[in-house]
Amino acid sequence: MVVSGAPEVLPVNRIVPVVLAVALFMENMDSTVIATSLPTIAADIGTSPIALKLALTSYYVALAIFIPISGRLADRYGPKMVFRLAIATFVAGSLACGAASSLEGFVAARFLQGMGGAMMTPVGRLLLVRAVPKSDLVSAMAWFSIPAMIGPLVGPPVGGAITTFWHWRYIFLINLPIGIIGIALATKYLPHVDGVPDVHFDWKGFVLSGLACAGIVFGLSVVSLPALPPILGLFLAGAGALAALVYIRHARRTERPVLDLSLLKVRTFRAALSGGILFRIGTGALPFLLPLMLQLGFGYSPFQSGMITIASIGGAMVMKFLVRPALRRFGFKGTLIGTSLVGGLLTACVGLFTQDMPLAVLIVLLLSGGFFRSLFFTGINTLGFADIPHTRAGDGTAMLAAVQQVSIATGVAVAGGILELFLVTTGRTSPMPGDFTVAFAIVGLISAAAAIPFLRLPSEAGAEISGRRAQPAE
Repeated sequence: MVVSGAPEVLPVNRIVPVVLAVALFMENMDSTVIATSLPTIAADIGTSPIALKLALTSYYVALAIFIPISGRLADRYGPKMVFRLAIATFVAGSLACGAASSLEGFVAARFLQGMGGAMMTPVGRLLLVRAVPKSDLVSAMAWFSIPAMIGPLVGPPVGGAITTFWHWRYIFLINLPIGIIGIALATKYLPHVDGVPDVHFDWKGFVLSGLACAGIVFGLSVVSLPALPPILGLFLAGAGALAALVYIRHARRTERPVLDLSLLKVRTFRAALSGGILFRIGTGALPFLLPLMLQLGFGYSPFQSGMITIASIGGAMVMKFLVRPALRRFGFKGTLIGTSLVGGLLTACVGLFTQDMPLAVLIVLLLSGGFFRSLFFTGINTLGFADIPHTRAGDGTAMLAAVQQVSIATGVAVAGGILELFLVTTGRTSPMPGDFTVAFAIVGLISAAAAIPFLRLPSEAGAEISGRRAQPAE
């Protein structure tokens, strides 16, 4: 395999993408296991489910902080070594989660997991982007994502069953054998790639971007965190915003900043980034709100909640086989505008579900929502690279991945803030079904607003990737 210049093409039917997908499987399964078991974990370690959302945000903040530098670490030390080290770090964080007995310990353990996750996924995605022609990128991205869908599919019922019939701590221990298998397969099957000489590390930019991400996301979380003064959260969020402004100034004066803001001059990349921010803020709240609504609002067990949550993942998996025909028929512009609006509407409708309704109504909403959300994500993940040369794909991957994690964490913070506002104003200690109705409506509206950045895209945007031919003028 070539280290620099044109990389060697890796056919998707080789074992290499499957080995890389081990990281995606662990990360996605772990995130859904956490969401389903949130109330039980909170009760056992002596905190509230709303406060425990800090553990969710700490994981996403760790991803956002360390993703930007993961590509350059892979260039310096070789992707094979970085990939194996990342799995080991993730497993160590999993074991720490299983041993945690306080909110602070659990948050720290989740942060350690996030450090490992930050180094795992971008390496696999970067290899895929550089390995296949742009005309095949849609199919390759969809194929590569299918193993990642297995994790969320298995996570809710497995996590719910373990939490209900055994003990929640064991849901983290299952990452130990998966991680060992992943390291063994990586050692045997991943090709050795020498490091790139003269790799530039933008340490100042790394610190500034890290402070910005951590300050904003943790600040939003603390604002709605029980027993902590909201002024502390506002201070942290303000400090993060200030660090972001300082970073922007730094990036404009640095030749190779850790997050290359010059990519925003590319119209398709800018639209994919900004639309993704809005959509993920809305949908990032869904895995947090849904288990809480089912368990706290309707009295479902973690196992029952997990089995219901499967529906959205099923819709996402079905979409993977229809994404290319959809993009060929409607193009990126039409597809992303439509999926933003429909996906946001379906998210809002989840909050209208009541115990008096047939469960099939909720299943249909989740199944349909999963389809449109996954179609949107596959669309922006490929559109973002439509007009970016392979030599800058690493910078594009870093920026998209970092912003993605901040957006999801912001979604969790927004959802938790809405619920906490109801608790504070009503004096209740647990959310009511009506609280979730309002929360789902707000986050659904945020998701639908993601259509706005795509309105000004030309209809032929990303045509080389989507395969859609320009329509003749009438």
